[in-house]
Amino acid sequence: MAVDSEVPRAERSAKALQFIEEVTKNTDSVQERVLTEILTQNAETEYLKRFGLNGATDRDTFKSKVPVVTYEDLQPDIQRIANGDSSPILCSHPISEFLTSSGTSAGERKLMPTIHEEMDRRQLLYSLLMPVMNQYVSDLDKGKALHFLFIKAEAKTPGGLVARPVLTSYYKSEQFRKRPFDPYNVLTSPNEAILCPDSFQSMYTQMLCGLIMRHEVLRVGAVFASGLLRAIRFLQLNWEQLSHDILTGTLNPKITEPSIKERMSKILKPDPQLAAFIKNECSVENWERIIVRIWPNTKYLDVIVTGAMAQYIPTLDYYSGGLPKPCTMYASSECFFGLNLKPMSEPSDVSYTILPNMGYFEFLPHDDSSPVTLSKDSPPRLVELADVELGKYYELIITTYSGLCRYRVGDILQVTGFHNSDPQFRFVRRKNVLLSIDSDKTDEAELQKAIENASELLKEFNTSVVEYTSFADTKSIPGHYVIYWELMMKDSSHPPTNQVLNQCCLVMEESLNSVYRQGRVADNSIGPLEIRVVKNGTFEELMDYAISRGASINQYKVPRCVSFTPIMELLDSRVVSFHFSPAAPHWTPERRR
Repeated sequence: MAVDSEVPRAERSAKALQFIEEVTKNTDSVQERVLTEILTQNAETEYLKRFGLNGATDRDTFKSKVPVVTYEDLQPDIQRIANGDSSPILCSHPISEFLTSSGTSAGERKLMPTIHEEMDRRQLLYSLLMPVMNQYVSDLDKGKALHFLFIKAEAKTPGGLVARPVLTSYYKSEQFRKRPFDPYNVLTSPNEAILCPDSFQSMYTQMLCGLIMRHEVLRVGAVFASGLLRAIRFLQLNWEQLSHDILTGTLNPKITEPSIKERMSKILKPDPQLAAFIKNECSVENWERIIVRIWPNTKYLDVIVTGAMAQYIPTLDYYSGGLPKPCTMYASSECFFGLNLKPMSEPSDVSYTILPNMGYFEFLPHDDSSPVTLSKDSPPRLVELADVELGKYYELIITTYSGLCRYRVGDILQVTGFHNSDPQFRFVRRKNVLLSIDSDKTDEAELQKAIENASELLKEFNTSVVEYTSFADTKSIPGHYVIYWELMMKDSSHPPTNQVLNQCCLVMEESLNSVYRQGRVADNSIGPLEIRVVKNGTFEELMDYAISRGASINQYKVPRCVSFTPIMELLDSRVVSFHFSPAAPHWTPERRR
């Protein structure tokens, strides 16, 4: 389906819904066509030749010859492209840039190759969102969206290709910057603010415009729930200056970006009444329902609250008075997958319909109690998109036009139903992720290594970490990692000092991946890491509690991440000292060599 801005809006909306119906009624045939297109397009690539495909485009040959792979398997090929090799390694079309995944490998963001044509595919999915939403929420063309959108730092590979997050790529694209007027997608934030690399100037300007246009705002949002809460926290910290700007019609001198200053000169005018209103609402201690108090016509919050973001739902409900929180689409750096055809459902009931035209999708049956070990000798039996079974869990495997073949994304999904012949999935979690505050994803191995590095500082005190667990504290804004340590001191007269334990926090942060460190340093989306030292014997009590609830003493393992309230209360009641990272860890946009 081509996106034609010249077609009348009502007709365009009807065509979008008709397109969804057509592709979901013919799931398997669309998937067969997509795989044929991908294999035909990339038949001459080094990667497919390596496995002796010899131009074959049928499923059976593809499945029998091409292995299921991880990022680490592809990394040598990706590194060649990053270093400047322009031969058709993975894709016959030129690689236009790398999209940096929030997932990491060896502490650095994964580089996902992409081609220019993928931007049109992503734009197609975006064009379907509002026609679906309009079936559930009326009059969205009668106002604007206050969406806090930001670009992130980008880098260049040794070969000169840009490497940046997928949304930064989209916001900088012509498809976004020169998008045709659409009354259903009018933003309060000017492009100049969204495209400003300075996060303070960008947030300040977007918030200021949102306040000025407060009666026009029909939906409030950010990409992730954590981003919207950061915006609320920003308003708490800066409302006095914002109201001063509105009162006087003059822009905060901290806003120095020339394009923003020029644009705001046309928007910002003295408005004493609005300034007084903001002061009256924001100066009080109670910020419950602040979103609907300031933006009274808000119909819903446009944020992702599935997966790790579900932890923010109670706080969003507090600030919004329980406004609906539709999750509209399912996408990643590797591929845009599909959308939620019932966007106003409760967060716990959100299911995404994977559109079969977006890529070729296979599914690896998943069972936490018996993990699948992939081997070249006994390749796993993958299930087609049209053949998944209701209620079962799967790991998503993708083949894309950009050259990823049978790639393990790492998402665990559960089949919840079908739309026509097309399955719908609940996003369960990202595989192996232990801690997440924003777009960061820290797994158990990485956390273990960080603790080992920090423990080195304890050796001069004859002290070691005997047990640990963790949790993502999202009650503070921004949220932060909390690590519980039980220490063994061989010489209690010479314990580690507070300064050393604070330094342990920083060493842990330095050991974590670049996505985490970027969140700490550049995005201010993650707060300083905290270590809470607990009394000796605390983890034995934790085991006793688990056994009292039916756990087997023979199979008990200390959970490396906790969220169950009674366990949290037990741990917190045994804390003897609190320690925070005294500085931000090192981070630059450049990748480590």
